[in-house]
Amino acid sequence: MTARPETISDFGPLPAGKYLYFASDFHLGAHTAGSALAREQKVVKWLDEVSVDAAAIFLVGDIFDFWFEYKRVIPKGFVRFISKITQLREQGISIYFFTGNHDMWMFDYFPKELGIPVFRKPIVLQVGEQRVFVGHGDGLGPGDRWYKFLKKIFEARLSQWLFRWIHPDVGIWIAHAWSRSSRITSSEKDGGFQSMEGEWLWQFASQMEETEHFNYYIFGHRHLPLELPVSDRSMYINLGEWVNHCTYVKYDGAHAHLLTFSR
Repeated sequence: MTARPETISDFGPLPAGKYLYFASDFHLGAHTAGSALAREQKVVKWLDEVSVDAAAIFLVGDIFDFWFEYKRVIPKGFVRFISKITQLREQGISIYFFTGNHDMWMFDYFPKELGIPVFRKPIVLQVGEQRVFVGHGDGLGPGDRWYKFLKKIFEARLSQWLFRWIHPDVGIWIAHAWSRSSRITSSEKDGGFQSMEGEWLWQFASQMEETEHFNYYIFGHRHLPLELPVSDRSMYINLGEWVNHCTYVKYDGAHAHLLTFSR
């Protein structure tokens, strides 16, 4: 049940007027009821807005509805988004990118070309005296055994090597066909909140808190904006998604607020 964080980033106390921002599940490129282009443009507007006072921006998985890096090819599209995060990095804003279950096949393009690190596992942030556990959330907690089995197959080097031999036009078509059955692109909606015990990521956070304290657990993947107490000193926040909710977290080093972007 426990997943040890991959690394620890020590920010120290945040300067006055500076914030950490967290968002996930943009699913850029997904064919949904709304325009994929309009969603990408909205994400770029959000990045513009938060860049004014951002100490760092955390993009917490499923940013792309599908991504696979061939040795000399990356997926077509996303020019506005990639241009914007490149610009923000050149302005000195730190950006942290996490893989999710839709874009786990990211390799070295972002680190080498854009200077943006890519994390495949949760990380711990030390911000002043607070500790924040951050990850996409897929595969954590109880249940979802079929996905956990598939994830091991998709993460295997043999699977990646075999997929790389498929022509990009065919491989990306297959991926998008698979994606159409996902919750974000199909008519199937995520179930609403029923109970804390029914939330797998809350259960994961609750079990982690028994052995190691974190002030906040911040995840994506669930697609439902949530703020649930884990203990009297700890909170679980789910970031929601950007097809229906357009929610994100603004954190000042003491308090994290789940907000909605409506521009």
